[in-house]
Amino acid sequence: MKRRPLIAGNWKMHKTIAETLAYIEAFKPLVAGVEDRDIMLAPPFTALDAAQRALEGSRISLGAQNCHWEEEGAFTGEISARMLADIGVTYVILGHSERRHIFGETDEMIRQKVAAVLRHELVPILCIGETLEEREAGKTFSVLERQLKEGLKGLSAGDLKDLVIAYEPVWAIGTGKTASPEQAEEAHAFCRRLLAEMFGADFAEKIRILYGGSVKPENIVGLMARPDIDGALVGGASLKPDVFARIVCFGRME
Repeated sequence: MKRRPLIAGNWKMHKTIAETLAYIEAFKPLVAGVEDRDIMLAPPFTALDAAQRALEGSRISLGAQNCHWEEEGAFTGEISARMLADIGVTYVILGHSERRHIFGETDEMIRQKVAAVLRHELVPILCIGETLEEREAGKTFSVLERQLKEGLKGLSAGDLKDLVIAYEPVWAIGTGKTASPEQAEEAHAFCRRLLAEMFGADFAEKIRILYGGSVKPENIVGLMARPDIDGALVGGASLKPDVFARIVCFGRME
């Protein structure tokens, strides 16, 4: 089965509203002819509303970088899925390694966030991945299994029909190191087999699994040639419109 690729840009804590609007103005014409893959940009919270307006009429979807699991309440500094839906967000990145390892988010917290996003008919991008220590200890598959099973516990295939998984080896994020296409494919294939065990083969065949970790124009074609890699979650290389456009347009501009 051929799954529609998704190329997603995670800007992390970068760009003011003015910088976001300038980026979108430059980026839109660079990808205007791209119709055979999905494109997503995830600016910081402060720029989401302006970005949504600037993206109207384009084929580029809006993503958020995180959310809280409650609808509302005394959670200073947090943003709910309900608020994100209200301004036109489509995707929400959850469980990014920086949220797990810097801010101490647990599998249970991430599971609650996935459920909250689904309640508002948004698309969760569930991030999973192992540290260098875990990989060197031979624990890659056990870590991925735990993160997937705990992150999706209590949810059905019907609940998760639009789910996106992002495999991001922690040792490759922002380091310049990239998992080889073979390493990435091995992890993606494992995740797809596990999803088949959890939710059925038909479900697993339809779910998009992205690779994240120092993705750049020079390595995107090799990654995307692998059968179980359905796109990319791009960090630093998504901050420049011309560079990210080259990643989005992989295979079209060679």
